[in-house]
Amino acid sequence: MSASAQVKVNLADGFDFPVGKPDASGYYKARGLRLSSPQHFGEDWNGRSGGDSDLGDPVYNIGEGIVTFAYDVAQGWGNVVIIRHAYRDPANGQVKYCDALYGHLQRIMTTVGSKVKRGQQIGTIGSNRGMYPAHLHFEIRHNITIGMQRSSVPATMQHWADPTQFINRYRRLNREWRAVEVPTRTYQEYAGRKGL
Repeated sequence: MSASAQVKVNLADGFDFPVGKPDASGYYKARGLRLSSPQHFGEDWNGRSGGDSDLGDPVYNIGEGIVTFAYDVAQGWGNVVIIRHAYRDPANGQVKYCDALYGHLQRIMTTVGSKVKRGQQIGTIGSNRGMYPAHLHFEIRHNITIGMQRSSVPATMQHWADPTQFINRYRRLNREWRAVEVPTRTYQEYAGRKGL
């Protein structure tokens, strides 16, 4: 892991769902977060039409942020995008950070270092080249050091968020029109790929 650095990113004014924007219209959560065995560190989203009917459907960025990872890492993942967000928690006024991971994408439509808006298309639903039925694997992490190294982090809510609960909790935040320093270079290289 490199020495940490920072980049300025606007505070998010809230978060939307990554499919069927903004409310996941036409989609359902086929599988949720499970931190006990067998573990599943996020949610799987499918189109309501069934089968692979959602293959190639748009995947949207959930909130204002910066792309920290956007690569084809093959293996069980395929195309993966990770976007880092800064937001002010209304419960205590603190600025917090989280990473959102979008996995098994058919196409990546953004690049590392790009600043992305809420609702901006960042890819399309995929199947990791037919390894799985088409779906979006979607995670939100409180711990911004995870990157692609999930096995090195304890399976607790200190590190992971329930994506639907997180989005619903922070759906609408005050627009502050200001940027904050967001940490970068916080995770290790994976499959020869470096994050921002």
